[in-house]
Amino acid sequence: MAKLAAIFIFLCSFATFIHCLPLSTSSRWIVDDENGERVKLVCGNWAAHLQTMLPEGLDQQPVSHIARHISLMGFNCVRLTWATYMFTRHSNLTVAQSFINNGLHDAMSGIAKKNPQLLGLTVVEAQKAVIEELGRHGVMSVLDNQVGEPMWCCAVDDGNGFWGDKYFQPKEWLKGLDIVAKRYKDLPMVIGISLRNELRGPLTNQSVWYENVAKGAKTIHRANPNLLIIISGLDYDIDFTFLKEKPLNLNMRNKIVYETHRYAFTEGQANWFLTQPLNKVCDTIKEEIMNKSGFLLEGKNAAPLFVSEFGGDQRLTNPSDNYFMGCFLSFLAELDLDWAVWALQGNYYTREGVEGTEEMYGMFNYTWNSLRSPEYHAKLQLVQQKLQDPKSKKPTYYLLFHPQSGKCLNVASNNVVHASDCIGASRWSHDGEGTPIRLTGTSLCLTASREGLPVTLSKDCSEQSTWKLASNYQLSNVDENGKELCLDFDTNYSSSKVLVRKCVGLDGKSIDNPQSQWFKLVSANV
Repeated sequence: MAKLAAIFIFLCSFATFIHCLPLSTSSRWIVDDENGERVKLVCGNWAAHLQTMLPEGLDQQPVSHIARHISLMGFNCVRLTWATYMFTRHSNLTVAQSFINNGLHDAMSGIAKKNPQLLGLTVVEAQKAVIEELGRHGVMSVLDNQVGEPMWCCAVDDGNGFWGDKYFQPKEWLKGLDIVAKRYKDLPMVIGISLRNELRGPLTNQSVWYENVAKGAKTIHRANPNLLIIISGLDYDIDFTFLKEKPLNLNMRNKIVYETHRYAFTEGQANWFLTQPLNKVCDTIKEEIMNKSGFLLEGKNAAPLFVSEFGGDQRLTNPSDNYFMGCFLSFLAELDLDWAVWALQGNYYTREGVEGTEEMYGMFNYTWNSLRSPEYHAKLQLVQQKLQDPKSKKPTYYLLFHPQSGKCLNVASNNVVHASDCIGASRWSHDGEGTPIRLTGTSLCLTASREGLPVTLSKDCSEQSTWKLASNYQLSNVDENGKELCLDFDTNYSSSKVLVRKCVGLDGKSIDNPQSQWFKLVSANV
C-alpha cells in the first residue's frame, strides 16, 4: 500500500502525463486538487455485486491481464459495483467458500488456474486486491453501491430499490458506506463512492431522498474527506427535477457529483427509434435529459454530471441500440461529460440462476482475451478524450464528429478530406450559420460542388463553402445549381471519403435513417 502511494506521489509531479489525487469539483468540472486542472472520468462498469461478490471474469484471465487491457482500451477509471452485505454480513467469507456456496465449481477451477492467489482471501480482501491491481495500471476506481443483497440489479420489486425496502435498510446501508470509505482512506486511486444505484420502486419519496442522501454524504465525508460523493436521482437514476425547487445544501460542495443513466430502452423508448423520425427522437431525448438532470451543469449550484451507465448490444444487430448510440455519443461529445459505459464484463459467473451468462453489452468477449467489438470500441474514441478544460489558455476550435461511426473529419497531406480517427483530428473554425468552415491555420475552406461528389478544400470561401445547420445534426450548403446538400459519410462503403448528398429526414415525418449525415461541430480547447 505505502509503496503504491509513494509511486503515485512521484508520478504526480509529472503533470503532463498524470493528474494528482485526490479529486474535487469546481462548478461543473471534476478537477485535481493540486493545480485545478480538469480530470475527465472515462470509465467502464465492472460488475462485482452479484452472488459471488467477486469482480467478474477472474476465472477467465489473470487480474493483471484484465487491468492492463482496461487501460489499453483508453479507460482511466472503473466503476466497480458492490453489495452492502458483502461488508456488513459476509466480510469473513472467502472467495473459495463463496463459489462453493453458489455451486460454481467450474468457475472456481478457473480462478485456481488464472488467479490462485485470490481463493484464500475473503471477498473483501479480494476486492481490494483487484482495486490495487487497477491502480498499478493507472486506473482509478469509483465504488458503486449497487445493491444490499448480492444479486442482479435492477427490478422494480427486487427489494433493493429504495430506503426501507427488504434489502435496503438505512442503518445497515450507512454502516456499509462507512466501512468502505474508511477501508480505502489510504488508497488514493479510489476516488469516489456512489451512494446508491438506480433508486426506484413504490417507496420512492423525495423527503426520504433528501434525508438519506444527506446522511450518506456526511457518513462518507466524515470517514474519508478525500472522496468524491456521487449521488443518484430518482426513477432509475434519471430524475433530479425536484432539485430545481430545493437544492441540496451540503457543506462539501467541492466533493458532490451527480450521476445519471441512459439506454435506448430507458422509459420504454426503444421503439421510438424504429417508429419516429430519428432527428426528432434524438432531440426529444436530449431535451428530456437536460430537463431532468443536465440543468445541474448550470447556475450558481452547478456540479459535475457523471453519466455512470450507458451502452448497447455490441453485436450491433439491435437497431434501437445502434440509433441510440449515434444520438447519445453526439450528446456526450457536445457537453464533454464524464461517463462510464456498461459494461466491461464479457460474461458472469452466474446471473439470475444461469451459469456463464454472456454479456452482450460487454467490452470484453466471453473469454476476456480481446474486444467483443472493435467497431463499437472505436466509436468511443472521441468521447474518451478530454475536449474542454476550464483552465485552458488555448483558443477554442472545432472537431467535425460523425457519431454514427465515431470518426472525425480529417485532412490528409495531399489535402484530401476523409473520415478517420479522432485522435489528432483536423481542427476547424466556424463563425456560425451561413459562414465557411475553415481548416484552422490555413486559408482553406470546406467546399462542395455537386451532389454525390466528395467535399474538397478550396481557397475560394464563397457560396459553396458556407454551411448552416439543416437540422441539429446535419450540416448543409447550397451547390452550384442552388440545391441544398448535406455532408454524408456512408459507412456501408469502403471509401473513407465524405460526400454531399440530398439531405434526408428534414421534414420531421420520414423515418428514413439520416445518421450517415449526422456531423457535429464539437467545441474543444485542449
